[in-house]
Amino acid sequence: MRKFNGNEKFKFLFFNIGTNNFLNYRSERVIRKKESSNGSPSLQFNDNGVIKQNLFRRIVARYCKIMKRNQYPEISTKYEDLEMTPTTQNLKSEEKCFNKVDTQVGIVSESEQLIETTLVDEDKHSERINLYEDIEANRETWNRNSDFLLSIIGFAVDLANVWRFPYLCYRNGGGAFLVPYFLMLIFGAVPLFYMELILGQYNRQGPISVWRICPIFKGIGFCAVMVAFYVSFYYNVIIGWALYFLVASITPELPWIHCNNTWNTVGCTDSTKNNYTNTNNTNQVTALLPHSPAWEYFHRAVLEMQWSEGLHEIGYPKWQLVVCLFVVYVMLYLSLFKGVKSTGLVVWATATLPYVVLTILLVRGLMLPGAIRGIQYYLNPQLTRLKDTQVWVDAAVQVFYSVGAGFGVHLSYASYNNFNNNCYRDCLITTAVNCFTSFFSGFVIFTYLGYMSVKQGIPISSVATEGPGLVFQVYPEAVATLPGSHVWSVLFFFMLITLGIDSAMGGLECVITGLMDEFCLFFAGKKYAREIFTLCAIGVSFTVATINVTPGGIYMFHLFDTYSAGISLLCSALFEAIAVSWFYGLERFTGDIELMLGHRPGLYWRICWKFISPTFIIGVVIFGLIYQEPLHYNDYLYPPWAEWMGWGLAFSSILMIPSFMISQLIQAPGALKEKIAYSITPVEEHALLKRSKKVTRFRSRHWLYV
Repeated sequence: MRKFNGNEKFKFLFFNIGTNNFLNYRSERVIRKKESSNGSPSLQFNDNGVIKQNLFRRIVARYCKIMKRNQYPEISTKYEDLEMTPTTQNLKSEEKCFNKVDTQVGIVSESEQLIETTLVDEDKHSERINLYEDIEANRETWNRNSDFLLSIIGFAVDLANVWRFPYLCYRNGGGAFLVPYFLMLIFGAVPLFYMELILGQYNRQGPISVWRICPIFKGIGFCAVMVAFYVSFYYNVIIGWALYFLVASITPELPWIHCNNTWNTVGCTDSTKNNYTNTNNTNQVTALLPHSPAWEYFHRAVLEMQWSEGLHEIGYPKWQLVVCLFVVYVMLYLSLFKGVKSTGLVVWATATLPYVVLTILLVRGLMLPGAIRGIQYYLNPQLTRLKDTQVWVDAAVQVFYSVGAGFGVHLSYASYNNFNNNCYRDCLITTAVNCFTSFFSGFVIFTYLGYMSVKQGIPISSVATEGPGLVFQVYPEAVATLPGSHVWSVLFFFMLITLGIDSAMGGLECVITGLMDEFCLFFAGKKYAREIFTLCAIGVSFTVATINVTPGGIYMFHLFDTYSAGISLLCSALFEAIAVSWFYGLERFTGDIELMLGHRPGLYWRICWKFISPTFIIGVVIFGLIYQEPLHYNDYLYPPWAEWMGWGLAFSSILMIPSFMISQLIQAPGALKEKIAYSITPVEEHALLKRSKKVTRFRSRHWLYV
């Protein structure tokens, strides 16, 4: 029986557990190798004398799991659940326990051969490993867990909570809409959200490099990054519009009140005069509404759509909007260039102020005539609408996009967490806050819609709308008729900016973290690498976004909005769920959770991850394709070539998934069976797979475990 010394012991654990995961442990627990009297490196406690104990337990537990998978239960059973008291006095006990493990390893000749082979390979990889070690050791973490929590809340709670959910709730049966909404939330979006938090926190990698756990699905990471980048091309423009309206709100008179401006047409109807026809004919009323001062101000003064007839005549950027957009991107750069340290400070304002403003606006709105009528329209349950398939599709789409699973943003943020952070709690809190915000925003919006309905003498169905039309037309017109309209207008558009900015930060953080983690060897050692790369990403996004501030930019904006994060985002989330629960393995995944949180997830989570959530996404994709309608904006019908361009945008990110699958299979060594084995096995186990030739993912237990 052979006894291994300290150096061999350390190297065995280092290589066979996997360099990436070991270094993740190293960076999280701030391991410092210290030369002992006999020259053997030992593991040291940090200043608080606590965190090394957890590290040691995880290392040995992972090692024992590897041995169990290779059918050495006599080793793994005894040491898989090691626990030690977290005090500095137990350092010798740790070394003693290492020796016990070494003794057991020495009994198994095959394991000894694997160790010796691994030690021989050390020289080939030492330089690369040392570089990875330095990179992972310097990885940032959030200053406080509350910084992380506010960041994911800020990303999940965005403009869609204000301008989309209230309208969908009203259109799809009022209170009855909450039934499919919460069912889709519980069984579809939340499990995927929790999965992303776990992946990021456990592996401490961005949305691309995290797929070392299953290399064949690396394209999912690139798909998510591309989707997040595409969204930044138009989402930040909305914040620019809000900034433009904010500046306009501090002028002596709000410019969208009267029809005596240079941009107004003869068909404009002054909102201060009750010139609307009191009728229940929705079509007749709607024909009048586009000529309101607020409508003409947004489309003719701000967007200047009158100078463009469509995508074929897009025009030049409007310099005032370019300035507003530039200010938005400057704010984003200042929030991102220092990483999570700067992001954590910004979200304390951007994630909390919207609730203060929403509350103030609600209190004021409840004092207006027609406010109760608006709330009744908002909540009036129409249970018969539950028979309509489109209601369920709308609920699924709203829940999915609102939570934000599939973007890779939650994964990126979670990768900066402490290893033992309670991400389960964070998931539940974020979901609850997101749902509350959507529901609460509906009360705010519909109090003012009810007021507009009473003031203008028209049905509320003619006033209610979604998207930019709600926040840049209907609401500005409502506040323009109130005493102190400048104050309410400033508050509202300031709220829109704070709602949008932290969501925009999340999307770009996904791009920056994903690419910098994936190409960490390129960025290693370069001074100001994060700052320079962030500037480049911001610059490219700003350049493309300027297309949307041209006279024909609204048509491009609508094209981006429809195709950049539609089917592609759903595919990203679908393959993510399949890759983790089926290929990486649900048993392995739940084991990772147990190492982090101390408990395994319940049956509900496991069934959702493996069956319900993927089925949910497939259903949404199928119905979305079946109910495709010709793309249009107002009266403009997009030409076929524009729709093809939109689908090209969508498939440019989706095709990353099969492209990297093919590339991985081609690059993997061996025959087809071996290529598949290497492609679906975590990188950390490739050395072991090469020597043992035993593929655990070819066993029925791996696929049938729930």
